[in-house]
Amino acid sequence: MVTRTYTVAFEGIEARLVEVQCAVTAGLPSFSIVGLADKAVSEARDRVRAALTAMSIAMPSKRVTVNLSPADMPKEGSHFDLPIALALLAALDILPAEDVQNTVALGELSLDGSLVPVIGTLPAALTAAEQECSLLCPEQCGAEAAWVDAARVFGAASLLEVVQHYTGQKPLAVATPGEVTRPKHSKDLRDVKGQERAKRALEIAAAGRHHLLLVGTPGSGKSMLAARLPGILPPLSPEEALETSMIHSLAGLLEDGGISRERPFRTPHHTASMAAIVGGGRGAKPGEISLAHNGVLFMDEFPEYPRAVLETLRQPIETGDVVVARANAHVRYPCKFMLVAAANPCKCGYMTDAAQACSRAPLCGEDYLGRISGPLMDRFDLRLDVPPVAFTDLDLPASGDTSAQVAARVEAAREVQRTRFDAYPGVRVNADAEGELLKEIATPDAEGAALLTRAAEHYRLSARSYHRVLRVARTIADLEASAEVASRHIAEAVSYRVAS
Repeated sequence: MVTRTYTVAFEGIEARLVEVQCAVTAGLPSFSIVGLADKAVSEARDRVRAALTAMSIAMPSKRVTVNLSPADMPKEGSHFDLPIALALLAALDILPAEDVQNTVALGELSLDGSLVPVIGTLPAALTAAEQECSLLCPEQCGAEAAWVDAARVFGAASLLEVVQHYTGQKPLAVATPGEVTRPKHSKDLRDVKGQERAKRALEIAAAGRHHLLLVGTPGSGKSMLAARLPGILPPLSPEEALETSMIHSLAGLLEDGGISRERPFRTPHHTASMAAIVGGGRGAKPGEISLAHNGVLFMDEFPEYPRAVLETLRQPIETGDVVVARANAHVRYPCKFMLVAAANPCKCGYMTDAAQACSRAPLCGEDYLGRISGPLMDRFDLRLDVPPVAFTDLDLPASGDTSAQVAARVEAAREVQRTRFDAYPGVRVNADAEGELLKEIATPDAEGAALLTRAAEHYRLSARSYHRVLRVARTIADLEASAEVASRHIAEAVSYRVAS
């Protein structure tokens, strides 16, 4: 008799169904696992044997064969322990085979039979829902997986609880979704003295998910401004939270017993490799641009990143996804992020200050910012020069709106965009609009169109720049609750486009 249960193997953010078959046949005592399993999966036999021994369940003096089907799909990870144990217990007539066969399970076993949390339970829950199966996972992962309300999720602390559940001695309760609530951001925009134009650019970028480049001398407040960006961003919608958490689940970043509605804010160091930024490495794991999906990717000291790393950003910025192709993997990850980059104007940082600039100014500035290629620079919607703040201004009282006030305006503008794009799948904010849709929502009035035409001719704007100006103007109009894109909106959008 062959018993069956199910688990998953991960390909990108997709969890592909794997059938776990177990046969106990006559022959010399052995325990073998077949089906293109890696080292971690092959070692499951020792963990399962020890866990059963801890429960006083003896292994049969027969040949035990476990097959992971389809056999040509690579199987990686320790989450195969629990489904292998389920199939074996069903083969030993300890668990009902019919109930085990309608279960998608994943979890790592300790030698004492307790279950250890694993990554990827959220994508696994989606697969279980599609197959109309229940999901069995470690107790700590239950709150995360329960966000997929179409699947019945059970979280167990040990293999003993699993046995008691299936034998009816002590059924497990259905897991409930868990939401992680973190303390509110203590960094407020009013902490930034001066820089009102930069604060305005930050608000526009947050409202329409526009890419922003800040150029200024050391200490002018670029990093300080970027650190306050999470405080003005609206929370993730349930759909966005599910998308983002699926990636974070695969990366093992969901550790607090649930998922968060807070937008990601990723800050990789400028020494990060291409695989760390874009994705790749062993198993083609998601990179920083995918971990920042629906959030912010802040890259400080932007020109210091390797040229190859910067150039790989060009395609993901345009398409909103990235394909990580390796010899043993070819996976696609979503990466609709807002890029915020900060840079000094030159190597020494003081090109604009004659008293502190080096002897190579202004040539050093051209060389330094020249590390950012023209095509990549063209992909920034807003470019801003951040002037230095005099030390005498630091004693002035706080000015401008608080983060809460700015966040309210950003949320109102995002709500306008949600209503506008409700009938357009894959389009959520103005930065996503293109083609006829962009023409429909962002065509300016006659005065604005004439102004944009003059600006395009004078500054030799590319077609991409032209459309990005329209998107930014549409966002500025949304912040003012204006149905039309007027000349003042175009003028402000152009001023940010040609600032650097």
